[in-house]
Amino acid sequence: MERPAIHPYIPIIIGVLSVALSAIFVKLATADAGVIAFYRMLFSVIIMLPIFLYKYKKEVLLLSKRDWIFSAIAGVFLAFHFILWFESLNYTSVASSTVLVTLQPIFAFIGTYFFFKEKLSFKTLLSAAIAIAGSVIISWGDFKLSGTAFYGDMLALAGCALITTYLLFGQDVRKRLTLITYTFVVYSISTITLFFYVLLKGESFGPYPGADWFWFILLALIPNLLGHTLFNWALKWVSTNVISIAILFEPVGAAILAFYVFHETLSASQITGGIIVIAGILLFVVDMNKLKDKLFLKKT
Repeated sequence: MERPAIHPYIPIIIGVLSVALSAIFVKLATADAGVIAFYRMLFSVIIMLPIFLYKYKKEVLLLSKRDWIFSAIAGVFLAFHFILWFESLNYTSVASSTVLVTLQPIFAFIGTYFFFKEKLSFKTLLSAAIAIAGSVIISWGDFKLSGTAFYGDMLALAGCALITTYLLFGQDVRKRLTLITYTFVVYSISTITLFFYVLLKGESFGPYPGADWFWFILLALIPNLLGHTLFNWALKWVSTNVISIAILFEPVGAAILAFYVFHETLSASQITGGIIVIAGILLFVVDMNKLKDKLFLKKT
């Protein structure tokens, strides 16, 4: 295997910062959560369309009925993940929202246990208990500060569960489709879902200030297309676990950005709970017996 032109950790760091910007862009936009989510996905699909039509359009013909059903379910759950998560940012802080969304690995192994019958080890159960304890501390602290903040935390948790379900349904389909084709199909279904959601809620598709359109496009370009593309590029040279660990620091980046952009400060419960959540997920992701292999580049 050829060596990369740059060290993979550099794109990974850029990817984490890109994803962390998502909550900032959402909070800066003035549109409703459903509208923000709709334009984020719509612009992502529009940007991907030329590449898809040029190289991958024939692959759609390979989708079976099961693939279409699972892709449709994944797209719908992705749409409502964005709705709930973006809505949560109207009620709770960027730090609390992103920390709770980071509970995704915990929901994932619960899902794989029920859907794929994967066994749960003692370490897995312990890590789940630690992470959940951390989320309770964050939520309880927000509840004492403000009932609306607690409501926002619950929306973020629900959004976390939905993104995990989206990944579980996509896990099977991805075995037979390239990343571009699967992503384009799911993003398209998600866009259609969000269109009807906005329509039914009576929310406005426009007009919006020029700044809002700027944030919509940035959401598509940076967190959606740049961040995840860099992670996928880096996987050629590093372990998946490195990416998983790196994403855990999204709340840290988001909290720092929120401090400078929105002057949001962190409460003692947010700091304590956030550290405990990240510690619990790290315990789940990291195999201490193979830590050396996971933190360094694959052998070339």
